[in-house]
Amino acid sequence: MKNNFFVRLLITGGLGFIGSNFILRTLEKYPEHHITNIDACLDGSNLQSLNILNNSNYTFVKGNITNFDLMKKLIDKCDIIINFAAESHVDRSIYDAKPFFDSNILGVFTILEILKEQKKKLIQISTDEVFGNLPNGSATELSRFNPSSPYSSSKASAELLVNSYAITYGIDAMITRCTNNYGPRQFIEKLIPKTIIMASQDKQIPIYNKGKGIRDWMHVNDHVDAILKVLHDGKIGESYNISANNEFDVFQIVKKILSYMGKSEDAYYIAEDRPGHDDRYSLNSSKISNDLNWKPKINFVEGIEKTVDWYLKNKKWWLNYDKNILENVQWK
Repeated sequence: MKNNFFVRLLITGGLGFIGSNFILRTLEKYPEHHITNIDACLDGSNLQSLNILNNSNYTFVKGNITNFDLMKKLIDKCDIIINFAAESHVDRSIYDAKPFFDSNILGVFTILEILKEQKKKLIQISTDEVFGNLPNGSATELSRFNPSSPYSSSKASAELLVNSYAITYGIDAMITRCTNNYGPRQFIEKLIPKTIIMASQDKQIPIYNKGKGIRDWMHVNDHVDAILKVLHDGKIGESYNISANNEFDVFQIVKKILSYMGKSEDAYYIAEDRPGHDDRYSLNSSKISNDLNWKPKINFVEGIEKTVDWYLKNKKWWLNYDKNILENVQWK
């Protein structure tokens, strides 16, 4: 696809963390593209994330991707759908799985049913968690799924649905899976923004799984650039793993943030573990590197420091969340 080719994108979940950063990045790099963003404005969404947009090539629609009639109208008017919409908080999925199955499976099913009748391209945004705990090595695109939580099983189910519709109905689809993201506009219940916000209030940071959980951390801008590579150059029917080779455990992340903020590195407590906690996720992203010439560019230490600065300078953004969410983040 040529860089100057006009594309009408339908972005689902564009008020969430990765979706909002993708929209901003896309309109910056490809201002000729038109973006329609449908978002249900649930807990992970934040209207402040895109309040700086004043662009005639951007349209916002409040709605749920499980709404067949609404989605059909929107898909009628687009060329490509990129599905970011998902319930993504693992802890919440353990205690109430139904919203995850509704959004992450039924929502994808709704899109696929419409695409049976329309020749449009779909990019499904997935996660490294579909492969489950990996004590050693890194998952390739051909590794076996082994999800551990209702969240990760719902994302694996969505991938299988996409694959089956591609085989049975000839739907044009690609799948991307990424490691843990960090950066501006991330839902405040996630580790990095929660640590920053609580540390700014001199609160003790809760540490789960004794701080042993290892994740590969990628700046969200590197992730969205990878998705743009797939959008423009990816091959229909393929899946692409996206990783950064920045593996750190929770202790290391929390201590880096506390140190940069000038706080005591002991300002944490060991919290009760949640069920089904995976010790390590890891992806091999040599395929997207070799086939699409993509590599992450953002240095981890610089990225974390800029992320801390962003949250401290944008208190209005995170105060826009529901009061109950803020109380949970600030005081537990």
